[in-house]
Amino acid sequence: MGWLGWLKGKRSVREAPGLEEWRRQWRAACADTSPGAVADLAVALEALSLPEEEIEIEREMLAGLEHLVALRATVATSDLPVVETGHRVVGHDLCHFSAPASMPDDPSQPSGRLILTSARAIFVGGARTITIPWHAVSNVIDQDRDLLLVRRDREAIHRIRCNVFDDVLSAAFVARTLASRHQRPRTVSGP
Repeated sequence: MGWLGWLKGKRSVREAPGLEEWRRQWRAACADTSPGAVADLAVALEALSLPEEEIEIEREMLAGLEHLVALRATVATSDLPVVETGHRVVGHDLCHFSAPASMPDDPSQPSGRLILTSARAIFVGGARTITIPWHAVSNVIDQDRDLLLVRRDREAIHRIRCNVFDDVLSAAFVARTLASRHQRPRTVSGP
């Protein structure tokens, strides 16, 4: 329990019984995204009988999962959505995702925009623009509201913080899809 929680006489949100297990189930559902997972998690969240102010983040997580399930279903039947944007950094690329974001590891912690195009991931904000071509991305990780893009050369890991779980889950799915499309096949030489 934190100091402020002690003063107020309240339990910490993270100490609520069953909440840690619910978050574990949510993480598993994000990897699986079966359509029934959202309903099952909603029922499980209600069963915890916690005050609404203690589960507002989990409600946001649930909404993000619901959007991810819908996005995956759309992509399975057609392709990645195309987002209309007039942003000059996009150029002639197709834009598949755009959302407000920040760079928490930058000393100035600039706010800006995360844009995922057919050719690259772009962060526009602060004094500089960061561009990472998909063929240079070896791994895409979502952790809480952070999207991590790991470069193939391992020289840098770019951490971009989204404002809501909906954005980070969608961005991670779109980024994984685009990065996998741009991977060069590995050649194996014989003995």
